[in-house]
Amino acid sequence: MSDTAKTPLEKLEALGLPLPTPAAPVANYVPWTRSGNLVFVSGQLPIGPGGAIDPAHKGKLGASVALEAGQAAARICALNLLAQASVAAGGDLAKLRVLRLGGFINSAGDYGQIPQVLNGASDLVAAVLGENGRHARFAVGVAQLPLDAAVEVDGTFEIVE
Repeated sequence: MSDTAKTPLEKLEALGLPLPTPAAPVANYVPWTRSGNLVFVSGQLPIGPGGAIDPAHKGKLGASVALEAGQAAARICALNLLAQASVAAGGDLAKLRVLRLGGFINSAGDYGQIPQVLNGASDLVAAVLGENGRHARFAVGVAQLPLDAAVEVDGTFEIVE
């Protein structure tokens, strides 16, 4: 099977990344909402398979967290975004098109590689969804994130029937 013929789940499997069980909200909000064919997914943290954030993905970029660890955290956030959006799409990742990703990077005030951190998320959704994974985005540095996460990513998706 050629790479273009692989389904998004097969692409995830080839990357060694199983689609996680969507995380429950940690406060008073819903994990996603749908309006027509648009799905808005709440910010996702780099919560791993054990239900916790790896210590390497906690803290500030440019201080205690290296660029590569920040990119890995962003990748986990994107995987969690896909898990939430998949539920909204009836379990079919192939029905999803990413319109926009928003990245919040817990960073030291003078940290200059904020866009490069979010590339971890952008690269994953593009690898899994192909052309439907290309998206607009923003990346901003922030002073603090929940649970001391290094990265949080939210997303807007379109369900293409």
